[in-house]
Amino acid sequence: VEAAMRVPTVEQIGQLLAHADSNRVSTRHGFRAYVALCAFAGLRKGEAAGVQVGDIDFVRRQLAVSRQLQRHGNTYAVRLPKYGSERIVHLPEDLVEMLRSHIATYLPDASPERWLFTVRDGPMYDNDIDWRWRETRKSAGLPHVRLHDLRHFYASGLIAAGCDVVTVQRALGHSSATTTLNTYSHLWPTAEDRTRAAAADLMRDSLMT
Repeated sequence: VEAAMRVPTVEQIGQLLAHADSNRVSTRHGFRAYVALCAFAGLRKGEAAGVQVGDIDFVRRQLAVSRQLQRHGNTYAVRLPKYGSERIVHLPEDLVEMLRSHIATYLPDASPERWLFTVRDGPMYDNDIDWRWRETRKSAGLPHVRLHDLRHFYASGLIAAGCDVVTVQRALGHSSATTTLNTYSHLWPTAEDRTRAAAADLMRDSLMT
Protein backbone atom coordinates (compact mmCIF):
# COMPACT_ATOMS: atom_id res chain seq x y z
CA VAL A 1 0.00 0.00 0.00
CA GLU A 2 2.77 2.44 0.94
CA ALA A 3 4.52 2.05 -2.41
CA ALA A 4 1.28 2.47 -4.38
CA MET A 5 -0.11 5.37 -2.36
CA ARG A 6 0.48 8.88 -3.63
CA VAL A 7 -0.31 11.71 -1.24
CA PRO A 8 -0.50 15.11 -2.91
CA THR A 9 1.34 18.00 -1.30
CA VAL A 10 -0.37 21.05 0.14
CA GLU A 11 0.96 23.05 -2.81
CA GLN A 12 -0.52 20.58 -5.30
CA ILE A 13 -3.93 20.71 -3.62
CA GLY A 14 -3.77 24.49 -3.81
CA GLN A 15 -3.02 24.29 -7.54
CA LEU A 16 -5.91 21.90 -8.14
CA LEU A 17 -8.34 24.17 -6.29
CA ALA A 18 -7.10 27.18 -8.19
CA HIS A 19 -7.75 25.45 -11.52
CA ALA A 20 -10.93 23.52 -10.67
CA ASP A 21 -13.19 26.19 -12.16
CA SER A 22 -10.83 27.33 -14.88
CA ASN A 23 -12.69 25.80 -17.82
CA ARG A 24 -16.01 27.05 -19.17
CA VAL A 25 -18.18 24.07 -18.19
CA SER A 26 -16.83 23.73 -14.65
CA THR A 27 -17.23 27.46 -14.09
CA ARG A 28 -20.88 27.22 -15.05
CA HIS A 29 -21.63 24.45 -12.55
CA GLY A 30 -18.94 24.88 -9.89
CA PHE A 31 -16.37 22.12 -9.37
CA ARG A 32 -14.03 23.77 -6.87
CA ALA A 33 -16.24 22.96 -3.89
CA TYR A 34 -16.42 19.32 -5.03
CA VAL A 35 -12.62 19.07 -5.06
CA ALA A 36 -12.51 20.73 -1.63
CA LEU A 37 -14.96 18.19 -0.16
CA CYS A 38 -12.72 15.35 -1.29
CA ALA A 39 -9.53 17.02 -0.03
CA PHE A 40 -10.72 18.51 3.27
CA ALA A 41 -13.55 16.15 4.27
CA GLY A 42 -12.21 12.91 2.79
CA LEU A 43 -15.33 12.03 0.81
CA ARG A 44 -15.24 9.32 -1.82
CA LYS A 45 -16.16 10.22 -5.40
CA GLY A 46 -19.74 8.94 -5.17
CA GLU A 47 -20.25 10.32 -1.66
CA ALA A 48 -19.36 13.85 -2.73
CA ALA A 49 -21.66 13.47 -5.73
CA GLY A 50 -24.49 12.41 -3.41
CA VAL A 51 -24.38 15.41 -1.07
CA GLN A 52 -27.60 17.40 -0.85
CA VAL A 53 -27.94 20.93 0.47
CA GLY A 54 -29.75 19.73 3.59
CA ASP A 55 -26.85 17.44 4.54
CA ILE A 56 -24.78 20.46 5.56
CA ASP A 57 -25.22 21.84 9.08
CA PHE A 58 -23.74 25.32 8.82
CA VAL A 59 -24.18 26.05 12.52
CA ARG A 60 -22.45 22.93 13.83
CA ARG A 61 -20.07 22.83 10.85
CA GLN A 62 -20.94 19.24 10.08
CA LEU A 63 -21.76 17.20 7.01
CA ALA A 64 -23.97 14.10 7.10
CA VAL A 65 -22.67 11.48 4.65
CA SER A 66 -25.70 9.28 4.10
CA ARG A 67 -25.66 8.27 0.43
CA GLN A 68 -23.55 7.86 -2.67
CA LEU A 69 -24.34 8.02 -6.37
CA GLN A 70 -23.35 5.23 -8.73
CA ARG A 71 -23.80 4.83 -12.47
CA HIS A 72 -26.76 2.60 -13.32
CA GLY A 73 -27.10 2.08 -17.05
CA ASN A 74 -27.61 5.49 -18.62
CA THR A 75 -28.58 7.13 -15.36
CA TYR A 76 -27.61 6.96 -11.69
CA ALA A 77 -28.62 5.01 -8.60
CA VAL A 78 -28.68 6.25 -5.02
CA ARG A 79 -26.95 3.81 -2.67
CA LEU A 80 -25.82 3.73 0.92
CA PRO A 81 -22.17 4.74 1.37
CA LYS A 82 -19.60 2.01 0.85
CA TYR A 83 -19.58 -0.66 3.59
CA GLY A 84 -22.45 1.11 5.33
CA SER A 85 -20.16 4.01 6.22
CA GLU A 86 -22.79 6.62 7.01
CA ARG A 87 -21.12 9.21 9.19
CA ILE A 88 -20.88 12.79 10.36
CA VAL A 89 -17.84 14.68 9.10
CA HIS A 90 -16.65 17.74 11.02
CA LEU A 91 -15.84 20.52 8.59
CA PRO A 92 -13.23 23.28 8.88
CA GLU A 93 -14.63 26.80 8.85
CA ASP A 94 -13.07 27.69 5.51
CA LEU A 95 -14.74 24.70 3.86
CA VAL A 96 -18.09 25.65 5.39
CA GLU A 97 -17.74 29.11 3.90
CA MET A 98 -16.77 27.68 0.51
CA LEU A 99 -19.89 25.49 0.52
CA ARG A 100 -22.02 28.45 1.58
CA SER A 101 -20.60 30.48 -1.31
CA HIS A 102 -21.15 27.59 -3.75
CA ILE A 103 -24.82 27.38 -2.79
CA ALA A 104 -25.30 31.14 -3.03
CA THR A 105 -23.67 31.23 -6.47
CA TYR A 106 -25.04 28.11 -8.13
CA LEU A 107 -28.09 27.09 -6.09
CA PRO A 108 -29.90 30.20 -4.84
CA ASP A 109 -33.14 29.38 -3.02
CA ALA A 110 -32.32 25.65 -3.20
CA SER A 111 -34.42 23.22 -1.18
CA PRO A 112 -32.73 20.86 1.32
CA GLU A 113 -33.25 17.97 -1.13
CA ARG A 114 -31.38 19.71 -3.96
CA TRP A 115 -28.15 18.07 -5.10
CA LEU A 116 -25.15 20.18 -4.15
CA PHE A 117 -23.42 19.56 -7.49
CA THR A 118 -25.61 19.59 -10.55
CA VAL A 119 -25.42 19.22 -14.31
CA ARG A 120 -28.50 20.33 -16.24
CA ASP A 121 -31.46 19.02 -14.21
CA GLY A 122 -29.69 16.24 -12.32
CA PRO A 123 -26.71 15.56 -10.07
CA MET A 124 -23.11 15.66 -11.24
CA TYR A 125 -21.86 12.07 -11.17
CA ASP A 126 -19.52 9.52 -12.76
CA ASN A 127 -18.41 10.76 -16.22
CA ASP A 128 -19.43 14.34 -15.39
CA ILE A 129 -16.96 14.24 -12.51
CA ASP A 130 -14.25 12.34 -14.38
CA TRP A 131 -14.24 14.83 -17.25
CA ARG A 132 -14.00 17.84 -14.94
CA TRP A 133 -11.27 16.17 -12.89
CA ARG A 134 -9.18 15.46 -16.01
CA GLU A 135 -9.55 19.07 -17.11
CA THR A 136 -8.59 20.30 -13.63
CA ARG A 137 -5.47 18.12 -13.52
CA LYS A 138 -4.47 19.18 -17.02
CA SER A 139 -4.92 22.86 -16.27
CA ALA A 140 -2.98 22.54 -13.00
CA GLY A 141 -0.17 20.59 -14.69
CA LEU A 142 -0.72 17.60 -12.39
CA PRO A 143 -1.85 14.74 -14.69
CA HIS A 144 -0.65 12.04 -12.27
CA VAL A 145 -2.90 13.03 -9.32
CA ARG A 146 -5.94 10.77 -8.96
CA LEU A 147 -9.20 11.93 -7.43
CA HIS A 148 -8.88 9.26 -4.73
CA ASP A 149 -5.48 10.73 -3.79
CA LEU A 150 -7.38 13.65 -2.25
CA ARG A 151 -8.82 11.20 0.28
CA HIS A 152 -5.27 10.09 1.10
CA PHE A 153 -4.32 13.74 1.51
CA TYR A 154 -7.12 14.21 4.04
CA ALA A 155 -6.15 11.08 5.98
CA SER A 156 -2.48 12.03 6.05
CA GLY A 157 -3.41 15.45 7.41
CA LEU A 158 -5.45 13.96 10.24
CA ILE A 159 -2.62 11.62 11.15
CA ALA A 160 -0.01 14.38 11.02
CA ALA A 161 -2.21 16.43 13.37
CA GLY A 162 -2.07 13.61 15.94
CA CYS A 163 -5.48 11.98 15.41
CA ASP A 164 -5.70 8.39 16.65
CA VAL A 165 -6.70 5.47 14.47
CA VAL A 166 -10.34 5.37 15.63
CA THR A 167 -10.79 9.07 14.88
CA VAL A 168 -9.35 8.61 11.39
CA GLN A 169 -11.46 5.49 10.84
CA ARG A 170 -14.67 7.32 11.68
CA ALA A 171 -13.77 10.36 9.60
CA LEU A 172 -13.07 8.24 6.53
CA GLY A 173 -15.95 5.84 7.03
CA HIS A 174 -13.79 2.71 7.06
CA SER A 175 -15.53 -0.49 8.11
CA SER A 176 -12.96 -1.13 10.87
CA ALA A 177 -9.85 0.32 12.46
CA THR A 178 -7.94 -2.59 10.90
CA THR A 179 -8.76 -1.25 7.44
CA THR A 180 -7.45 2.16 8.45
CA LEU A 181 -4.24 0.70 9.84
CA ASN A 182 -3.70 -1.53 6.82
CA THR A 183 -4.02 1.49 4.56
CA TYR A 184 -2.25 4.21 6.52
CA SER A 185 -0.04 2.57 9.16
CA HIS A 186 3.10 3.85 7.42
CA LEU A 187 1.93 7.44 7.98
CA TRP A 188 1.70 7.16 11.76
CA PRO A 189 4.88 8.00 13.68
CA THR A 190 6.80 4.99 14.94
CA ALA A 191 7.91 4.46 18.54
CA GLU A 192 11.36 5.64 17.45
CA ASP A 193 9.88 8.84 16.01
CA ARG A 194 7.98 9.55 19.23
CA THR A 195 11.04 8.82 21.37
CA ARG A 196 13.18 11.12 19.25
CA ALA A 197 10.58 13.90 19.36
CA ALA A 198 10.17 13.58 23.13
CA ALA A 199 13.96 13.75 23.64
CA ALA A 200 14.13 16.79 21.36
CA ASP A 201 11.50 18.54 23.47
CA LEU A 202 13.38 17.72 26.67
CA MET A 203 16.64 19.00 25.22
CA ARG A 204 15.08 22.19 23.88
CA ASP A 205 13.38 22.94 27.21
CA SER A 206 16.57 22.22 29.14
CA LEU A 207 18.70 24.48 26.98
CA MET A 208 16.21 27.31 27.40
CA THR A 209 16.53 27.32 31.19
